[in-house]
Amino acid sequence: MFTERLQKVAERIDGALALALIAKDGISVESYTKEESLDLELLSAELMSQVRAVSQNHQELSVGEVQHFSVTTDRYILMIGALTEDYFLLLVLGADGSAGRARFELRRAVLLFEEDLI
Repeated sequence: MFTERLQKVAERIDGALALALIAKDGISVESYTKEESLDLELLSAELMSQVRAVSQNHQELSVGEVQHFSVTTDRYILMIGALTEDYFLLLVLGADGSAGRARFELRRAVLLFEEDLI
């Protein structure tokens, strides 16, 4: 159901290798990938674990909910953007990907998904 939307968003981002709709618990609901060697299930689970830890710290500090989380490695730029309280998008960019464009497109993607996720 969401694969076409994920593909459309990914195709608007230079360097996008994969995009997944994931639940708050880190389980991938649906995904689109250009690089089959990526383990999106594992990436989703691990990164959402980090997002939950940061969110817990932010609650203690009363600074608000995490809306965007990113990690840059020597091979990838990994981004998680909040769609709703319970759903997120995980974007995997190549190291040469456009991080600015990716953040913009993740924010725009909320409009594509929000009706079906609320």
